[in-house]
Amino acid sequence: MSTPATHRLEELSVDQCLTLLGTGALGRLVFLRNGEPDVRPLTYDVHQGSVVFRIGYGDLLDAIHGHDVVFEVDSGDPAVRTGWSVIVRGKAEEIWRTDDLERVRETGLRPWAPGTRDHYVRIIPTSMTGRRIV
Repeated sequence: MSTPATHRLEELSVDQCLTLLGTGALGRLVFLRNGEPDVRPLTYDVHQGSVVFRIGYGDLLDAIHGHDVVFEVDSGDPAVRTGWSVIVRGKAEEIWRTDDLERVRETGLRPWAPGTRDHYVRIIPTSMTGRRIV
């Protein structure tokens, strides 16, 4: 199926990307685990321009802390064939300073997945790009 002639592809500004990121709840974290690409769906929030999520202690935290990652969020309407995608590239870091933790806890971020997820991680963007089909 081709895209209807009335549709067009738009590149999004960083401000538009941040606005769209703020409307989502579930994104995909892309990272390397033992040299192989891996993807993990995560609930997230946007806090002070960074993507923030909660995870448990273990392999995932070890694989991403201090490393470059990619985070992707999208939304689409198949009925009218429109949608958008935002990609955030940056370094993942665990939030551990007390004042930073207090501020990020105020977001009320609650993971959907069961289990203990008491480690807050942020992605400090080095780039943020997005596209929208309208």
